[in-house]
This record gives sequence, C-alpha cells and structure tokens, in this order.
Amino acid sequence: MYTFDSKVRYSEIDHRGTMTLPALINYFQDCSTFQSESLGFGVKAAKEKKKAWILSYWQVVVERYPELGEEITVGTFASDFKGLFGERNFVMLDKENNRLSCANSLWVYMDMEKGRPILPDKEEIEAYGTEPKLDMDYEGRKIRPAAEYEDREAFPVRKYHIDTNEHVNNCQYVQFAMELLPKDQVIHQVRVGYKKSAVLGDVIYPKYAKETDRTVIELCDENGVSYATVEVK
Repeated sequence: MYTFDSKVRYSEIDHRGTMTLPALINYFQDCSTFQSESLGFGVKAAKEKKKAWILSYWQVVVERYPELGEEITVGTFASDFKGLFGERNFVMLDKENNRLSCANSLWVYMDMEKGRPILPDKEEIEAYGTEPKLDMDYEGRKIRPAAEYEDREAFPVRKYHIDTNEHVNNCQYVQFAMELLPKDQVIHQVRVGYKKSAVLGDVIYPKYAKETDRTVIELCDENGVSYATVEVK
C-alpha cells in the first residue's frame, strides 16, 4: 500500500470543524496521483504518452470525519486488473490507526488522443501490483435510477472545475451534487457513476430525487444525457 501522512487543515473543514467530503475525496485522489508519480506514471508521463486512467465509478464510505489539526494517514493500492479496467482501494486512518474512511473504485485505461479505452501497458500493471481487497461493504457499480426526479437550476462549467485532462475533475461532480442537499445533511456514503466528461463551456442540468434511504442526483447535459450519477446516503 502506498501511504502519506497529513494533518487536517483549516481550508479543508466546514462549519462543524470537521473535514468536508470533497476534501476527503481529494485526499484519496491525491494519494493515487502521488503513487503514480512515484512509479514514473504521473501526470507528465501520462500526457506524453497520451494515455490515462480515468475514473469510472467509486464508492466512498465515511465512518468519521476527522477534525481540524487531526493527524491522518491516507493509503491506496490496486486490488485487481481485468482487461481495460483496474480496481483500486483507498483508506484514511487516524493516528491510532482507526479507520476514518474507505473507498472502492473502478478505473478505465484510455487513449486520450483517440478518446477510447485501450488495454493498459503491461509495465504499469506490473509496477502497481495488486493487494487483497479491503474489508468493506461493497455495493455494485450500477446505481439504480430514482423513480421520479425534480429539475434543478442549470449552471455552467467554470475554469476552476477543470483538471489536467481538460475535463471536470472527479470530485467536482460530488461538489455539484452537494449544493443541492440540505445544509446540515451528514453523508456517510457516496457512490458516483461517471458516464461522460464535462468540459469548459458545458452547462450542467441537475435532476434531484429524495427517497427514503438515499438521495440521487443526475448531472446531465441539455439533452438529458448524464455526465454522472451521484447517490448519497
């Protein structure tokens, strides 16, 4: 497992004094990026090869949100490679090694120039290696659509939503969805299914559904085609 240590910053907390969900997700994203950089398959190398691992789905479970100044350890490892896809686990621990959060994710290897999935390079698979999956309650990658949605106000993709792949960053879709939730709703699990990448100039048309045990938000284009489905519990 690749790990790094950190401390919860003021810029990462909300009005409750605990880490926000987007900040937690960004730690997981950063951890996998740091691992790739350490193995020689980081952002610059990916751009030169015009290939990248693109997130297709993840399930993030939060057991406790760490507080301001709390020392944390973030870890990640690949758990499996099958064809075009790679699976990856994440974990966040407190200083006593208690689990704060964990995640499962599915990634697809893409030819960024042609915009299509391809088989990953053998050298990358061998460099990452695999470890046994985390002990967590895994849910299937297909998120069940809600029975009925409410349309919410559309908004444009801004420059600060864009990452190095010139797409809306993975975490931003969660942030978009959270804007539609009640202020004090505490999220214990989020699942996101990514369908297509939004880019600068696109307009997001959200659809919102509140059910008994979950909230489902579809982030769509002007034709109703989904960029991402976000389910929170």
